[in-house]
Amino acid sequence: MLTSIKKFTKTFLAKVLIGIIILPFLFWGMGDVFNTGNQNVIVTIDKKKISVQEFVSYLGRLNLNEKQRQDLKKTDLFEKILSDYIGKKIIVLEINDLGVKLTDSSLRNIVISDATFFKDGKFSRTVYEKFLLESQMSAPLFEQNIAEQEKKRQLLKYLSEGTDVPNFLIEKSYKSENQIKKIEYLDLDDFYKNILIEKKEIQKIYDENKQFFLEEFKKINYVELTPVSLTGQNDYSESYYKKIDEIENSLLDGVKLEEFVKKFNLKITTIDSVNKSGKNKFGTEITKIDKKLFSKIYNKQGTKISELISHNNKYFLNEVKSVEKIARTLSDKKVADAITSQIKIKKIIEKNTEIIKKISEESFKKKEMYSFAEKKNIQIKEILLKNIKDETIFNKDIIKEIFKIKDGEIQLITNSLLTKNFLILSVKTENVPFDKKNKDYEKFKLKAKLNLANQIFTTYDQSINGKYKVEINQKTISRIKNDL
Repeated sequence: MLTSIKKFTKTFLAKVLIGIIILPFLFWGMGDVFNTGNQNVIVTIDKKKISVQEFVSYLGRLNLNEKQRQDLKKTDLFEKILSDYIGKKIIVLEINDLGVKLTDSSLRNIVISDATFFKDGKFSRTVYEKFLLESQMSAPLFEQNIAEQEKKRQLLKYLSEGTDVPNFLIEKSYKSENQIKKIEYLDLDDFYKNILIEKKEIQKIYDENKQFFLEEFKKINYVELTPVSLTGQNDYSESYYKKIDEIENSLLDGVKLEEFVKKFNLKITTIDSVNKSGKNKFGTEITKIDKKLFSKIYNKQGTKISELISHNNKYFLNEVKSVEKIARTLSDKKVADAITSQIKIKKIIEKNTEIIKKISEESFKKKEMYSFAEKKNIQIKEILLKNIKDETIFNKDIIKEIFKIKDGEIQLITNSLLTKNFLILSVKTENVPFDKKNKDYEKFKLKAKLNLANQIFTTYDQSINGKYKVEINQKTISRIKNDL
C-alpha cells in the first residue's frame, strides 16, 4: 500500500499484456510448504515479526483463481500480495499509534444495524449465525474485519475532518460528469474482426502448452443434512443448527463423510467421472443434482477431504473421491476457440500499441485518423454526448475516459477485456453551467470532499514511509515460491 513498499514489486500488468494469457484449464495445489507450520519470519515491521504461517493464512483467504495461483510462482504476484499485506499491517499499526479505538458496544451496534442480518425488520441472531456458517467464517474473525474497516474509516475521517472544499473543486467534480461533447470515432472492432489466424499459429500454441489442456473428471460423493436425518424433526430448529456446528467442528478434527453416514444413517449420492460442465466422458449431462450445488462441490480443491457447504438454505456434506486428468486435443472446439481467442487478443494488443505509440509521438492526428479509416475501410462516425450517463453507444467506463479528452486530441480507448476498441477525436466540448442552487450541489460537494480526502490520505501515506522500518526476508520468499 505504501509508496516505498510498492517499489518492492515489478510491473505485473505489462507481463500479462505481453504474453499469451494462460488458459483456464489449470489446476493448482498450494504444496507442502503451506501445511508445515513453519514459523520462519517473512517480514519484520519495526519489531513486529510476521511469520510465514500468518501470511500464508492470509493468502489462503484471498480465493485466488487458477490463473492467479499459477502466477504466484511464475510472476511477481506473490510479491504484490505481500506488499499489499504489509501496507495493511502498517495502517493497523498507525491506527493503534493514533489511539483510534472501537468499543465493543459500537461494534455490536454496527453488526445489529446491518440489514443483511434482519428478519421481520429487526436483527436476527439465527440469520447472523447462518451467514457466518455459509461464509465459513467464525464470529471473532468476521467482527475483527468489521472493526478494522471501521477504524480505517475513522482514520480517513480524522485526516479530512474540518476540510473546507473550495467551490472550484466542486465545480470541477460537476464538470467531469456534465458536459456536452461532440466527438468523431472509429470502431476498431470493425477492423479487428477480420484478423486472420492461421492453423499453424493455433497448433504452435497448443504444442507449447499441452500440459495446460487437461480436462478433469471427478468422482463425487455427497449427502444432504436434513433436519429429519439429524434431529428426527422437520423444523430447522436451534438443535438442528447445533448439530451442524458439531459436524463442522468434527470435520476440522479430520472426521470423514463416511463416519457421519454411519452415525446418522444417511444416504450417499455418487456422481461418477464428470467434468466441470457436469458431463461424463461420453458428453452426457448429469441431471440428479442442482447445477449450482454441483458447481460448489466440484470447485472444491483436493481429494478425499470431507467438507460442509450450504446451498439454498440447505446443508450438504461432500467429498471428491478421485480426480482423473484427460488430455484435450484441437479437435475439441472449445480448445481451438480458446487458443484462437488468446491469439486474437495478443494481436489486438500489438496493433493498439502501434497506434498509441504514434499518438504519443504526435504523429497520429486528425489527418492520419482519416487516412487510417480510408485505408482500413472503417466508417468515421459522429455523436453528441449529452452527459456522462449518455450510454447510447459507449458504456460508462469508456464514456468517463472520453470526457477526459481535450478538444482536438485523439485517444485510443478500450474496455478491460479488449472486446471494445475505439479511436476517439474530441471535436468540441461545452460545459454545463453550475452554481450552488443546482439540485445536485450537495452530491458533487461530497464527491469533491472524498476526492480531496483521498489526496490527503495519499500524502499522509507517503509521510509515514520513513516512520516504519520494513525488512523483507528475500530468502524465505524464494524458498516458498520454489516449493509451490
